[in-house]
Amino acid sequence: MKPADMPPANARVDADTLEAELEWLAHVIELRLHHYFHDKTPGSPPLPDALAPPPLLRPKAGPYAAALQRHGLDATERLLMILALAPQLRPQLLDVLATQNATTQRPYTEFGAHVGPGGAMLPTVQTGCFLLAGDDLARRFEALQRLSPQQRLAQGGLLHTETPASPEAGGLLQSLLVPSAGFLAEALPGPALPAPPDRTALAIRVQTGLRWEDLVLPAVTLGQLEDIHLWLAHGQRLLHDWGFGRRTGRGHVSLFHGPSGTGKTLSACLIGERCGREVHRVDLSLVVSKYIGETEKNLSRLFDAAERDGWILFFDEADALFGKRTSVSDAHDRYANQEVSYLLQRIESFDGVVILASNLRHNIDDAFLRRFQSVVQFPLPRPPERLRLWREGIPDAVRADPALDLTRLAQQHELSGGTIVNVLRYACLRSLARGDGLLRAEDVDEGVRRELLKEGRAL
Repeated sequence: MKPADMPPANARVDADTLEAELEWLAHVIELRLHHYFHDKTPGSPPLPDALAPPPLLRPKAGPYAAALQRHGLDATERLLMILALAPQLRPQLLDVLATQNATTQRPYTEFGAHVGPGGAMLPTVQTGCFLLAGDDLARRFEALQRLSPQQRLAQGGLLHTETPASPEAGGLLQSLLVPSAGFLAEALPGPALPAPPDRTALAIRVQTGLRWEDLVLPAVTLGQLEDIHLWLAHGQRLLHDWGFGRRTGRGHVSLFHGPSGTGKTLSACLIGERCGREVHRVDLSLVVSKYIGETEKNLSRLFDAAERDGWILFFDEADALFGKRTSVSDAHDRYANQEVSYLLQRIESFDGVVILASNLRHNIDDAFLRRFQSVVQFPLPRPPERLRLWREGIPDAVRADPALDLTRLAQQHELSGGTIVNVLRYACLRSLARGDGLLRAEDVDEGVRRELLKEGRAL
C-alpha cells in the first residue's frame, strides 16, 4: 500500500477505540446475563462497576475518543452510547438479547431489545436499564435518570429516545436508544456511518434549488420578507446592544397567509438561504402526542435543537393548532389547550425566527395574532406576475409551440405559481413521451383544465 493510500493514524486509533468499546459492551452483556441466570447471591458485584471501561487512547485519540473526552462522559454514559451504536457497528453483538424464555416462548421482556428491519436487535431504554441495573429497582431509577432531558446525554444533544415504528410499542422503557446525527458527525465523521432516521422528529429540513430572484411576489410582500431578513441580520444587536430586549420578545414570529401554491414555503426557504440558516418544517401531526407528557418533551427537544443550531422553524397549516377555539368540552380539549399554551411559551421565548403558515388569515385566533411581529399576505399573482411565472417556468430544454399564447393564459386564468408549475410539468412530460422537445399549446390547455378540475373550477 502506498503511503498516500494509508489511512490516517487517528483513523486507525479511532477503530481501535471503537473495537475496545464494543468488546467492553460484549463483556458487560455476558456478565449481566451470567449474573441474571446463574448468580443471584447477595453481594454480587453490580454493573457496570464490575467491568471498568477501556482507557481512551491519548494523545493520539481519534474523533470518537476525542468526543467522549470532550463531553466528559462517564462509564455509564459511555456504555449507553456504544449500546446505541452497536446495531450499526456490530449488530450481531445484540443477537443474544433475542433469546427466548422457555416458559413464555417469547424473548425475555427484561432484555427489552426490539426487532428492527432485517431482524436486527435494537436496544431500548429497558435494555440499558437491564445492563446497568438488572432487577435492582433503585439502580434502575438511577439509570433512567441518566436519560432524562436534564442530564448530559440529552442536554448535549448526544443521545435521544424514540418510539418504535410498531403500533403496539409504547412507553418510555420501550423507546429506542438513538445516537443523534450531531454526535455521529462529530464522533464518526465521513460517509462510513450514516445518521439513523429519527422517526419521531417533529421537524424536517426543507430546501429549494431556486434563488431569491426567482420569487414572484408583490412589492409589499417582498418588503415584509425583507423585514425578517433584517431581524436575522441585526436582531441580536437590537435586543442586547440597544436594550430592546427589555421591551420586546427575544425572537421574531411571523404569519404567512394566502392560498396554496403562492410561495409561503419557498419564501421561508429562501430567507434561510440568504441568512445561512437551516429551515425546518414542523410536522403538526406529531406535535400532539398520544402519551401524556410526551408533547412537552418533544417540543423541548425541538426548540433546544433549533436554538443551538440557529434554525428557522416553519409551522405549516398552523391553524390546526392556532385556529379559533370553541368551548372546552372534555379532558382531551383541556389537555390540547395546555399543549398549545406550552408551545406558545416556547415560541415567545425562542431566540430566533418562527414562521406560521395558513391558507386563511381569519382561521387564526385573534388572541394569537396579537403575539406576532408580522403578518405577511401571499395573494394570488396578478396577470403580469402570472406571465412571468409562465415564461420563467418553461425549461430551456424544450421549445415553445408558436401557437402557445402565454399572454392569453396569464390574462385568462387566475392560477397560483404552484398550479402553473403543475401545468408545465404535465405538458413537459407529454413532450418527453413524444420525444419531439415541443411544448404544445393543447397540452398546456389540457393541463390547465385538469388543475381547474382539481380545484373544483370549470374551464
